[in-house]
Amino acid sequence: MAGTSLLVLLDDIAAVLDDVALMTKVAAKKTAGVLGDDLALNAEQVSGVRAERELPVVWAVAKGSFKNKLILVPAALLISFIEDQLKAFGYPIPLIMPLLMLGGLYLCFEGFEKIAHPFLHSHAEDDAEHKALSEAVQNTEIDLVAFENEKIQGAIRTDFVLSAEIIVITLGTVATAAFMSKLSVLAGIAMIMTVGVYGLVAAIVKMDDAGLYLNQRPNSNLFTRMLGRALLAGAPKLMRVLAIVGTLAMFMVGGGIITHGIDFLHHTIEHIGHDAETIPYFGHTLAILTPSFLNAIVGVAAGAATLAVVTLVGKITAAFKK
Repeated sequence: MAGTSLLVLLDDIAAVLDDVALMTKVAAKKTAGVLGDDLALNAEQVSGVRAERELPVVWAVAKGSFKNKLILVPAALLISFIEDQLKAFGYPIPLIMPLLMLGGLYLCFEGFEKIAHPFLHSHAEDDAEHKALSEAVQNTEIDLVAFENEKIQGAIRTDFVLSAEIIVITLGTVATAAFMSKLSVLAGIAMIMTVGVYGLVAAIVKMDDAGLYLNQRPNSNLFTRMLGRALLAGAPKLMRVLAIVGTLAMFMVGGGIITHGIDFLHHTIEHIGHDAETIPYFGHTLAILTPSFLNAIVGVAAGAATLAVVTLVGKITAAFKK
């Protein structure tokens, strides 16, 4: 929804803008899918805090996102410059893709850790954590931003990986452009995507408050009260859906980054997608869904392997410390 509105706006102004705006439009179309993943992941991660703390938490993550892009945009330009120089001297060494694949592996690890959480932590640990959170929510003297700092930092780390993907996709769109054009497009996309994502995240987490206001507003008509009740009933359901979609998005995005960096996997998935398109009646739909499904499978496998390694290393380290 945010991606569609963004593209409509860019289509309206493209005719009167210069080449930089036209390249920004192309880059936005290519990154709109990541915008949807980013929205699902971050709305799910900032849910569950006290009502008056919701917007401050969203703002804290949004500020972290801006800082991420202040790091990523110049870093992407620098790495791209170094790659070009190495290629010019006869050393075509990829630099951006390996870094992006590490980020994708981290996303898969985060996603699989959520799935494996019930098996890695006892009920006593979960009950203690839930009790501490409940007490903090009920205590008005506790700063929920400080208490939820781990959740905020986790959302910022996730945003960093997704932002890196957006920046790299955009960089690929303007690879042959002049330096100032690259800088302008990257900065423009970074700003538009951040405002778009976190504006929508803020709207989603305040759905229940909007519903309560509409339902209790004096002199409200039947339609307004029904809308308010629908928002109140729909907000928790939407958050539960976002929890599932957010985890799935981690595997799809992370797995997609990993497969894109491994030629064999990338081409195999492409061929399977093309073969699926030949199936009568459902071919076009299957051609769209199959690559995402296969990327998600790779993401789950990569996340499981990474979690196993991290857990093993943690146990070995703990054994040596004894």
